[in-house]
Amino acid sequence: MYTVSVKRDFIAQHYLVGGDWGPENELNSHHYQVELLLEGPQLDQHGFLVDIVDIEANLEKLAERYKDKTLNDFPEFKGLNPSIEHFSRIVCESISQGIKTAGLRAITVRIWEDQIAWASYRTEL
Repeated sequence: MYTVSVKRDFIAQHYLVGGDWGPENELNSHHYQVELLLEGPQLDQHGFLVDIVDIEANLEKLAERYKDKTLNDFPEFKGLNPSIEHFSRIVCESISQGIKTAGLRAITVRIWEDQIAWASYRTEL
């Protein structure tokens, strides 16, 4: 199985709800890193699983949507805690709609909240 990965970073804000998480209950910023991993069993006639330029364009569009904004304000987070777990699923579902390549079998989105903490979501296509 081949895997191609592209990473993009941006700063966004959020605040956690529904519990006592100390400073995380207040509006705070994170320097998120979104890592997109695409998997498939075969390459195209050019030796690519997916065109990296296409991946970068989709990831850039997504980063621009959230960059310098508060996650809680987006409709996709309505009724949800804006955790990196929810964020990784939301991003994965969005990206899977934008990248259409015949050979893809799975997409994983890993979102780093800081240097040591990340969550991921994987969907099979």
